[in-house]
Amino acid sequence: MFVSAGTRIAQKSFSCLAKASNFCSLRLLSNANTRDINDMEFSFAPLTSISEDEKSIQEAVEKFANERLKPLVRKMDENANMDQGLIDELFANGFMGIEVPVNYGGVGSSFFSSILAVEEVARVDPSVAILVDIHNTLITTVIMQHGNEEQKKYWLPKLVSDTVGSFCLSEATSGSDAFAMKTVAKPDGKGNYVINGTKLWISNSEQAGLFVVFANTDPSKGYKGITAFLVPRDTPGLTIGKKEDKMCIRASSTCPLHFENVMVCIETRTMLKIFTLARLRA
Repeated sequence: MFVSAGTRIAQKSFSCLAKASNFCSLRLLSNANTRDINDMEFSFAPLTSISEDEKSIQEAVEKFANERLKPLVRKMDENANMDQGLIDELFANGFMGIEVPVNYGGVGSSFFSSILAVEEVARVDPSVAILVDIHNTLITTVIMQHGNEEQKKYWLPKLVSDTVGSFCLSEATSGSDAFAMKTVAKPDGKGNYVINGTKLWISNSEQAGLFVVFANTDPSKGYKGITAFLVPRDTPGLTIGKKEDKMCIRASSTCPLHFENVMVCIETRTMLKIFTLARLRA
């Protein structure tokens, strides 16, 4: 029997800024033009020094990984399939919403806590660690930082309770060079965007209920036309292809995604454009 990390931690007050101040103390000379690095005082706690709250999450995940996850690792890897009951337990214990604020149903902890959780899961099974990592550090974080309030209210409670997220960026000719993507999202003149293209090697795709999809709304602008869309799994025109038969990390699903006239409406809470890479680079 596991006590939910959300139940244990949400009762306390979390503040990333307050925690950051405990880790770093920096004094700069008032005159920025004449300041010298030798006049700066740095005080960093070692990375092995973590807060009580972070330690609590770390221990909860470690216990879960050893007692609930470890017995399933061999079977899941052999069958190239992640146990759905295990995924349900990840949600029930609060491990899929570590950084999400309490008012949206999450634990309300820090990004560093998410990293500690991923580390503990990875010690036992990297396949499940991928699921937890992408969900906590790419999906919920993106919506928290770049989504509007309507998106947050609609999606974050789902993402912390039962909906797995997937990050759709890579393509056949767009791996490390993400700006070379060919997937496009063209406006239809009625307030909608129509997505066409194919994404490859997409992790979590077999289990995901929500996809953060990158597409170019104006290829003539290069990377400045790239935008991310929230696309639910059941959106017409979205097809999930055959899962890759991998040599290792087999329980983690890796599939191609095909978008054929996938319509997303910018006026609905479920499918809204959330940010552009141009803005992120500004």
